[in-house]
Amino acid sequence: MSYKIIVDSCGELTKEMKESEVFETASLSIDIDGHHIVDDESFDQKEFLKIVAESPNCPKSSCPSPEAYMEGYHCEAERVYAVTLSAELSGSYNSAVLGKNLYHEEYGEKDIYVFNSRSASVGETLIALKIEECEKKNLSFHEVVRQVEEYIEEQNTYFVLETLETLRKNGRLTGLKAIVATALNIKPVMGATPQGVICQLGQARGIKKALVKMVDEVVKDVKRPEEKTLAISHCNCLERAEAVKRMILEKISPKKVIILDTAGISSMYAADGGIIVVV
Repeated sequence: MSYKIIVDSCGELTKEMKESEVFETASLSIDIDGHHIVDDESFDQKEFLKIVAESPNCPKSSCPSPEAYMEGYHCEAERVYAVTLSAELSGSYNSAVLGKNLYHEEYGEKDIYVFNSRSASVGETLIALKIEECEKKNLSFHEVVRQVEEYIEEQNTYFVLETLETLRKNGRLTGLKAIVATALNIKPVMGATPQGVICQLGQARGIKKALVKMVDEVVKDVKRPEEKTLAISHCNCLERAEAVKRMILEKISPKKVIILDTAGISSMYAADGGIIVVV
């Protein structure tokens, strides 16, 4: 049976995923100072970061419409899966579910399932790859869904950013105590709760110490690392991502490591210099 995996554009795709006919991106968009930027193959990270750096305003994102998801589901594939960024952080999940309902009304029955990643960025990447792995084992549709949902339950997301301003101004830090120590160069170590809500795990003075603390959190939480893929995304800071990779590999031995540059939405929230780790 044929299948298709739609990943909203907060999730980065590897080169192999882009070349495969299995994966498709549902593009979010970004607006800032009259610039409307579609988060697709045309996204220029350096130009985007330049616009953000020169602007006093905060960029805003928009999720794909339910109709866009519906059209994505309308294909020859017999089974379609969608992976969206955390429903607590974006309307993309609800839009994908509405698109599924619209599809059933318009075209009838079909096996479609929408996964709430409860993560973002490379967290979505890993979930999409897990779906592909399950499909290659010729599992039933319901068994794929069950195994991938179990995988999501075990997945952990961590990040250290140079600034949390975009997250704060877009209301993504609701419920967190205010972080006011910017003048002291205090960098929070952030993560996601099991429900996909952003939380603070710790903090350190300076980005290097914060990254070390993040690595400690990764190592402390991971279960059966030898079975896991470690994924790192970075916003315009490959050397920093490589350093994080080395620190983690000194302590655990994952099955595989993926390092990707952030796409548009992840670049918007991670900001220049941000690092995201998912395992």
